[in-house]
Amino acid sequence: MKKISAALLVLFLFSSAVVFAGPGSDHSHEPSAPISEEKALKTAGDVVVTNVKKGKLDQSWENVKPTKIIQKTFKKEPEWVIIFNNDKIVDQNKQTLYVFLSLSGHYLGANYTGN
Repeated sequence: MKKISAALLVLFLFSSAVVFAGPGSDHSHEPSAPISEEKALKTAGDVVVTNVKKGKLDQSWENVKPTKIIQKTFKKEPEWVIIFNNDKIVDQNKQTLYVFLSLSGHYLGANYTGN
C-alpha cells in the first residue's frame, strides 16, 4: 500500500508541473506574437541601459539612441537587429553596437560585429 501511495504522489507531482507550463508561460514552446518596430527599439534601448548599469558597456552608451533597425535571418530564424552608433568610443571597432532580439522581443545578445 505504501508503494502505491508513493507512486501516486510522484505521478501527481509530475502531472502538476505539466499543467503550469501551458501557453503564455516562459516554458511554453508556442511562438509568441511579433512585437512592433517601436517596441523593439524601446526594448533594445533598455538592454543598452541595463548593460551600462552592469558595467558591461561604457557609461557613454547610456543616452545613445538607435540609428537603425532591420530584420535579419540567422539560422533560418528572423530577428530584430537594432544598431547603435557611439562616436565617443575611441576604438572605431567598438563604436557600433548591434542588439539582437527575437521577433517576439526576447533579448538574444549584442556585439560589435553584427553577426
